[in-house]
Amino acid sequence: MTIEPLTLGIIGCALLIALCVVGVRIAFAAAAVGAFGLAVLTGFGPGLRTAGVVPHASVVNYTLSVLPMFILIGYLAYYAGITQAAFEAARRWLGWLPGGLAIATVYAVAGFSAVSGANTAAAAVFAKVAIPEMLKAGYNKRLAAGVVAAGATLDSLIPPSALLVVYGIITEQSVGKLLVAGFAPGIFSAFVYTAIILVMCWRNPSYGQPIRGYTWPQRFKSLPGTLPIVLVIAIIFYSMLFGWATPTEAGALGALCVFVIALMNGMKWPELKGALLETARLTAVIFTVVWGVLIFVRFLGFAGLPEQLASWVTSLDVPPLVILLAIYAIYLILGTILEGVGMFLLTLPVVFPVVEALGYDPIWFGIILVKLNGIATLSPPVGLVVFVVNGVRPDISVADIFRGIWPFIIADVITIGCLTAFPEIVTFILEAAG
Repeated sequence: MTIEPLTLGIIGCALLIALCVVGVRIAFAAAAVGAFGLAVLTGFGPGLRTAGVVPHASVVNYTLSVLPMFILIGYLAYYAGITQAAFEAARRWLGWLPGGLAIATVYAVAGFSAVSGANTAAAAVFAKVAIPEMLKAGYNKRLAAGVVAAGATLDSLIPPSALLVVYGIITEQSVGKLLVAGFAPGIFSAFVYTAIILVMCWRNPSYGQPIRGYTWPQRFKSLPGTLPIVLVIAIIFYSMLFGWATPTEAGALGALCVFVIALMNGMKWPELKGALLETARLTAVIFTVVWGVLIFVRFLGFAGLPEQLASWVTSLDVPPLVILLAIYAIYLILGTILEGVGMFLLTLPVVFPVVEALGYDPIWFGIILVKLNGIATLSPPVGLVVFVVNGVRPDISVADIFRGIWPFIIADVITIGCLTAFPEIVTFILEAAG
């Protein structure tokens, strides 16, 4: 019996989802289904040879070399003491507001996000740094844990961002433009978080009392500790914005800068070794997912599924916004069960042609997807960053953290609504730079 390529592609997608649901890691499930599908479509020998070539072809992509640089920046930043300095400065300048320590956490995480490439690292670091300070000040534990988990999702939006790099590689968009475009939405998202915290603590002051008593000299004294963040932001942002360096070169310069700062702050060999090993581990995980899913993506290409789906969707007699909102819903659902990199690799070859056919800006859509993934990483049943926070603070239950993140999920929905209604929030920096 001969199976039509399109039918085989649909069966392959269903099989992959089933394997992921039963607990098979996406890298291995995607590679197995993709290799089998290629073998059925092109013959056993040619199919397996095609599957074998894909990992090498993806690894030699120069753009992927930016990932270990961005991840290394984050781990070195922790040992350089940048996280503690950022939180202390934000605390002194913003603590007087209702919920001031929670607001300070948002902006400290935003600052750390500019020198980090992993939201799990941000969640773990600030669960250690910020939650004890908030609990000591009498803050509601759900708010304290929720703001750390939600703030960590900014790490995927504010460059350096591994997800934006992966999106750029899959969709063949400029990684530099994507990284630059992430700054404004990231800061806008932090503003919306601030508004939500202010409303919560104004309505119920027991959630988080203001912290007063810092003098102006004490506030200004905290600023020099934030200079490393400013320096790294300037290096990465302006070198990519004006084309002075590729994203990989900008990441390498940023890593060198943070490395020197870490040495000046007393980083020893065991700490450097730990940072390098953690970078290698996370990079290996990401690359393994890339290899496996790209084999599956090649199978979908041979089956013709992306082109057929794009043609069908664009022929529907509904407004493009309806289709876009349906895509949003799909990503919110998938993101609760799939890791971001794997989800992007798995879905974009099918979804991106649809988005392009509908006439939406690909850079803007990349930012939207990263923000949607941020909501998904907070949402049950998986909620990856929620479990990271719980792992660092087991005294705060997972149930309490999930209750604490709901106001921030509402804030994220508001942010996505604003970015959809006003895409200029994403694109104005690129347009201003010409």
